[in-house]
Amino acid sequence: MGVTQYLPEDWREATLLGRIDFGQGPTPVLIRGGHVEDVSRIAPTVADLMNAYAPGATIPRGDDKGPLEKLDLRPVWDDPQGAAPAKLLAPVDLQCLKAAGVTFAVSTLERVIEERARGDAAAALKIREQLSESMGGDLRGVNPGSEGAERLKQTLIKDGLWSQYLEVAIGPDAEIFTKGPTLSSMGWGDQVGVRSDSHWNNPEPEVVLLCDGSGQIRGASLGNDVNLRDFEGRSALLLSKAKDNNASCSIGPFFRLFDDAFSLDDVRSAEVELKITGRDNFVLDGKSNMSLISRDPAVLAGQAFGKQHQYPDGFVLFLGTMFAPIQDRDAAGQGFTHKVGDRVRVSTPKLGVLENEVTTCDQAKPWTFGISALIRNLAGRGLL
Repeated sequence: MGVTQYLPEDWREATLLGRIDFGQGPTPVLIRGGHVEDVSRIAPTVADLMNAYAPGATIPRGDDKGPLEKLDLRPVWDDPQGAAPAKLLAPVDLQCLKAAGVTFAVSTLERVIEERARGDAAAALKIREQLSESMGGDLRGVNPGSEGAERLKQTLIKDGLWSQYLEVAIGPDAEIFTKGPTLSSMGWGDQVGVRSDSHWNNPEPEVVLLCDGSGQIRGASLGNDVNLRDFEGRSALLLSKAKDNNASCSIGPFFRLFDDAFSLDDVRSAEVELKITGRDNFVLDGKSNMSLISRDPAVLAGQAFGKQHQYPDGFVLFLGTMFAPIQDRDAAGQGFTHKVGDRVRVSTPKLGVLENEVTTCDQAKPWTFGISALIRNLAGRGLL
């Protein structure tokens, strides 16, 4: 199956931004009119390209590499030896990898459950039932930071149900954290990793915003903010171990840039689907809509960037997961956790399909290509 079957349904009319390694190193590309353009002579990195051209400005044509469907791009499970002449990389380079947490009601309640279960998946079912009974299982009607949210907070404190996760879900300040180091994200068709000592973990399918060095939102993609529920459930101070591990972040297949045919309103209304298929014949399907998010995407981006913090090379922002897989996989009451070999598909019509295969962090390919390696590579190719 070619990569075009993973692209937006109208990809020939879209402007897609990404990176491909044609054998010399990471190369920024634009997909326009169905053709691949090497734009490295215009800007050596994706970050530089977004900073060089304002929203709506026409980016000059790059070196035409031909129709995208003619390019031999393969997922790792179809090319284990890396024999393909080109490799699709994560569509980000120098941007900081940021993420917003507990931005959907369903994920908020699951975080509270993790906290109370102390990482014990077996205890989650009972706690979930208790919360559902006490809170109605729905926070969608609560406007974060409002007087109504404050009244709910005081009620929950009185009932002994308040949580640090509820604070960032309905309080005035969103949770914005650094998902991983610059250049560490995996791309479409690659492996994603969970720690081998984690026994309760899951994917976190999300929409990801692309922001330039001025904080302007330039486009969107799909992401998987892989999470270890047992680690974070034991203590929120273990967030870095739950989130930032080898191969624990994926983005792709491309960023779709905003234009007359695609805007932030399309992000706001996107319906995202999740499909997990295991080697044990386990299948999990789910879908949800971005309209259920508790804070507008522009508000979240505004809380990430401003007078308190700048990102001169830009940043990407995971908008929070709308899924919390709880379907029992093995024993009743144990819920869901990944197994090696799981295929995870995140999709929405206007952004395409991000598909990855699950392995353990220690078995995933080690991350060796950092910022200094990128600088040396670009300099050696005469791009700096």
